[in-house]
Amino acid sequence: MFAAWWKLGFDTTLLAFEAQSVIALRMAKLAAGGTAAQAEAQRMVSEKVLAAGEAAMQLATGASHGAVVAGYRRKVRANHRRLSRGAKAI
Repeated sequence: MFAAWWKLGFDTTLLAFEAQSVIALRMAKLAAGGTAAQAEAQRMVSEKVLAAGEAAMQLATGASHGAVVAGYRRKVRANHRRLSRGAKAI
């Protein structure tokens, strides 16, 4: 039982660090302004609403907290890859 809690805590900590990186990339994109920044802001809000709904549905159907964290980490890594490509072009 302790190992499961340890893994959840570790994965949640990794999610926090990964999310901070995405936040920094998004802030740079938003600071640049223009239509790309507006599109990113709209995308960010819609992604957050969708992700929260998915997480709620996962928990309501019996998924573990670890599965929810893993889902969020996948989304954060995908955003990091997408935003990193754009940052090199700026």
